[in-house]
Amino acid sequence: MDMIDTPAFWVSLTALTFLEIVLGVDNLLFVSIAIGKLKGRQQDAARRFGVWGAMVLRILMLSGIFWIIQLEDAPLFRLPSDWAGMIGVTDHAEDFLAFTVKDLILLAGGLFLLVKGTQEIHSSVEGAHHEEAEARDRFADVLVQLAVINIVFSLDSVITAVGMTDILAVMITAVVLSTFVMAVAAKPLADYINRRPTMKMLALAFILLVGVALVADGLGFHIPRGYLYFAIAFSLVVELLNIRARAKAEGAAKP
Repeated sequence: MDMIDTPAFWVSLTALTFLEIVLGVDNLLFVSIAIGKLKGRQQDAARRFGVWGAMVLRILMLSGIFWIIQLEDAPLFRLPSDWAGMIGVTDHAEDFLAFTVKDLILLAGGLFLLVKGTQEIHSSVEGAHHEEAEARDRFADVLVQLAVINIVFSLDSVITAVGMTDILAVMITAVVLSTFVMAVAAKPLADYINRRPTMKMLALAFILLVGVALVADGLGFHIPRGYLYFAIAFSLVVELLNIRARAKAEGAAKP
């Protein structure tokens, strides 16, 4: 109780909750894209699985926090030292050559996002119509995708939490609060993206950006997330202005 009364507790809780919400945007966009092909109850169930499953997974990871830290610190293997020179890597060569479990998870997650984002863009632009699988199979496939991406984003979220505070209660509370925000925003965001093809394309472009960032992180090159969020925020503002301009033009054209 004394800890809760201290200003440090509330400052760290507020800051970490905000960061968890920002980090959750990546997760939320992927959930919105992944459930887009489902209908009715299946879509609602998959959305709940994606949002609340992320919260449960992050809390479980926080409970095993010392194991998570070891994932970041203990290299599994190293590449031959001459590989760095062969591909022109000079800075951070030591980080590039050593791979931890965290690096492999980020690499796999980044490649997964790149493949999934590219497939969705191809389907949207080319209008490809593949043979529809059974609804149950599509639902199971979406759940598997959400589980995979939750692992990747949850790892990033938990490591951020560890870097912000050493108070486990703050970490868990911030994760729970950010999840409630995601739960409230999930359906409106998914509906908004699905109603506007250009917004869906923008969301897919952001997923590709995140995929590139995860691959870079896995190879030892950290891309500050602020650059990614600025890029998507700038593009979002431009697209919102375009939507407003189109609405005005359509209104002026009506008799």
